[in-house]
Amino acid sequence: MPRYAMKIEYHGGPFAGWQRQAELPTVQGAVEAALAQLEPDVPSIAAAGRTDSGVHALGQVAHCVLAKDWDPFRLSEALNYHLKPDPVAVVAAARVSDAFHARFSATGRAYVYRVVCRRAPLTFDKGLAWRVPQPLDVEAMRAAAAHLLGRHDFTTFRAAECQAESPVKTLDALEIEAEEPEIRFHVRARSFLHSQVRSFVGTLERVGAGSWAPEDVKSSLEARDRAACGPVAPPDGLYLQAVRYESDPFA
Repeated sequence: MPRYAMKIEYHGGPFAGWQRQAELPTVQGAVEAALAQLEPDVPSIAAAGRTDSGVHALGQVAHCVLAKDWDPFRLSEALNYHLKPDPVAVVAAARVSDAFHARFSATGRAYVYRVVCRRAPLTFDKGLAWRVPQPLDVEAMRAAAAHLLGRHDFTTFRAAECQAESPVKTLDALEIEAEEPEIRFHVRARSFLHSQVRSFVGTLERVGAGSWAPEDVKSSLEARDRAACGPVAPPDGLYLQAVRYESDPFA
């Protein structure tokens, strides 16, 4: 049976996350409902990452197995027709080998977190960024972020409900881009713990606001204690930006 990879973009606001849940709207549920309009009895799809309620995606990747040999472009067009009016779009589709798995074949994931520093409420970006009412010290946050790079036990930045076998992960990049009034946190790793990126951003915001020193983040990391984490940033500003594979299925 043909296997297809799909690159999916979505606004997470209306959804209770990616993963299908009984009686709650989810992105997986919306995509599977669209697939069911094309073929009966389509097996459950798998994604590269299970984003939480309110989290967005620019480049989520999922795969599906279908009975019919679809032209990838026609498949994406048909899915987008049936996804309306949900804020979900299949921006690309590709035929892949049976060995491809959206989650297990991934070699890296990239997230971006958007913060807008301003007193006034957000209008166009409401639900799409975290509004922080005061300016943040970007250089202090960069100094603090340097302590998080590399391979560490990230228990401090791991949600209690995280199901990962180990809290040890390697953080490849945590870059902070500032263009007033917006600050963007670009975070890359092979894989992440539950709420890890939001925990990073919430903690670094405390540094930027002057409540923590950059060295306090190092102490927080070394504590290996969830209680040592700063506040967890809201989901509004978080986007799954891209998923990396040894060979780009959409090239």
